Amino acid sequence: MAKTKELSKDTRKRIVDLHQTGKSESTIGKQLGVKKSTVGAIIRKWKTYKTTDNLPRSGAPRKISSRGVKMIMRMVSKNPRTTQGDLVNDLQRAGTTVTKVTISNTLQRQGLKSCSARRVPLLKPVHVQARLKFAREHMDDTAEERENVMWSDETKVELFGINSTRRVWRKKNTELHPKNTIPTVKHGGGNIMLWGCFSAKGTGRLIRVKDRMNGAVHHEILSQNLLPSVRALKMKRGWVFQHDNDPKHTAWATKEWLRKKHLKVLEWPSQYPDLNPIENLWRELKVRVARRQPQNITALEKICMEEWAKIPATVCANLVKTYSNRLTSVIANKAYVTKY
Repeated sequence: MAKTKELSKDTRKRIVDLHQTGKSESTIGKQLGVKKSTVGAIIRKWKTYKTTDNLPRSGAPRKISSRGVKMIMRMVSKNPRTTQGDLVNDLQRAGTTVTKVTISNTLQRQGLKSCSARRVPLLKPVHVQARLKFAREHMDDTAEERENVMWSDETKVELFGINSTRRVWRKKNTELHPKNTIPTVKHGGGNIMLWGCFSAKGTGRLIRVKDRMNGAVHHEILSQNLLPSVRALKMKRGWVFQHDNDPKHTAWATKEWLRKKHLKVLEWPSQYPDLNPIENLWRELKVRVARRQPQNITALEKICMEEWAKIPATVCANLVKTYSNRLTSVIANKAYVTKY
């Protein structure tokens, strides 16, 4: 069937003008030589949109029906690890043949995009309950109570760690210019283990752990560095010490030393790294160290010490000040891992 010729703007305007004078659709059609159905369509369009101009077309019809979209969303919601190939096969069994590109476009229109799944600690039901209990118990802690906590932990700093993911601005064919490359060595070039602590008043001591970290080594680190850090930061009486439930932290030697010193320890549930604000401080340190690009282990240790001392007290204070946000996130996320 041949495509009918589109009416000119003048003809469409005359149809509306004649309609406004009170003439019927049949009369207008006969007078202008236009089908009655076309006249009616022009008048309805004018009444609805106050224009007779062509409206934007919707394009080709979707290959996936609204029912198919709902099925895809239901499957992805149930199992986010579902692949595009799985969805193509499921739709084909339902009678709809589409490509992976169509699946991808459909998901994107629904606000979804393919991302790498983040690795997080395994949370068993007992961990979930403990996290919820901790968050609810400490939601109402006062600012003064939070400011009187000494946070601690260990971290590993790679010689060529964060550097490996950095981007550069360069011109074509300059990818091998020294300024545009990241030096690497086999096996990552080595790393160092650090122990550190901080409070709302600033960073405490940072120590390189040269021996294999165990209960005895951890006990020695605490006995030589914890109290000096507390005194240097001028923490108030009744301060609380925080460390996680790693076996080296709960070793008898460490527990006995803490007991003899009459130190109050914050009860800490397992699998709780996202609620220890020192993790954010470690990230801050590693970013600062990466900018200086140390070339060997000796330089790495020296730069770590220098950059740790440079971290402003305001950064530490803000981590503690916003601690309630972490607890709120845990509760809102039903105790599962949060963005922190």
